[in-house]
Amino acid sequence: MRRLFLSTLMLLGAAAGAGVSPALAQDKLSVRLDFSPWGVQAAMHLAQNRGWFKEAKLDVDIQDGRGSGNTIQLVNAGQVDVGQVQVGLVGSARAKGATIRSIATFQRKTDLCILVDKASPMQKVADLRGKSVVVFAASPWAPFIDVYLKSGGLTRDDLKVEVVDPAALWGTYIAKRSDGLMSTIGSALPLAEASRPSKCLLASDAGIAFPSYGLVARDEVIASKGPALKRLIEVQQRAWQHLRTNPEDGVKAMIAERPDAKLDPVVLLGQIKLTLDYFDTPASQGKPIGWQAQADWEAAGKSMEAAGVLPAGWKVTDYYTNSLVE
Repeated sequence: MRRLFLSTLMLLGAAAGAGVSPALAQDKLSVRLDFSPWGVQAAMHLAQNRGWFKEAKLDVDIQDGRGSGNTIQLVNAGQVDVGQVQVGLVGSARAKGATIRSIATFQRKTDLCILVDKASPMQKVADLRGKSVVVFAASPWAPFIDVYLKSGGLTRDDLKVEVVDPAALWGTYIAKRSDGLMSTIGSALPLAEASRPSKCLLASDAGIAFPSYGLVARDEVIASKGPALKRLIEVQQRAWQHLRTNPEDGVKAMIAERPDAKLDPVVLLGQIKLTLDYFDTPASQGKPIGWQAQADWEAAGKSMEAAGVLPAGWKVTDYYTNSLVE
């Protein structure tokens, strides 16, 4: 037994000297999601459930979040390695001194929308005159409200924009105490279907560009944990590719990974499908999942400058990198 122990130590020492990690060694990464479980997180939970992270020599701690803004703060503070968030928020975060950037954007098409009744005659911005809409203060919609209204010849004086606590957002809309709800199409439309069937007025129809969900990390983490982050993205690409033809597997994985969350499989399936519908833009068509087009980020920068989020002179290359995406 003593000889076996010594032989094992020698083998491990030789492997270390040759730069080879033991077979069971895994790189640890913490990933903070945007909110409590919903469809946009399906690839992360599917990869965990199927053991694909372990296959890639990764030990991934997946944490539920309390909003994209809060997750970005935690990433920038170094409390977590990676955030899965609405990456369009990177611009405003960096303008305030953050050192984060997007390392992969999966949902590259703008998905900001205003929910209104499905049977409503409202079709465009101008139709909101005299109506009421509800939003929460930290919503990604917040800086774009005036720009959106202006595109239809409106100001806030022409309708009621009610800012509420996030916890009261859905209750206000479902109870029909507002005509519209500012959210994202992938999260909101399937959730509203059972209680208040709705359709969407899209921010993109008003010329607003805002990259949606992807992964962000601090510059320091990108430099120090690049190989591990690259494998994380590769696993996410594998998971999203699988979900394109097997979205039901994402539903099963999420329910298995979060059994106490009381998730509605019908809502989850709808959210996953809508998430996938918003993966590609004309500039990113045919590129690898997660790859980011400079043209898309430039359009987003112009929208953010028009909304007063970014000062003039911004550099689009500060907001994203494709160095980890293949």
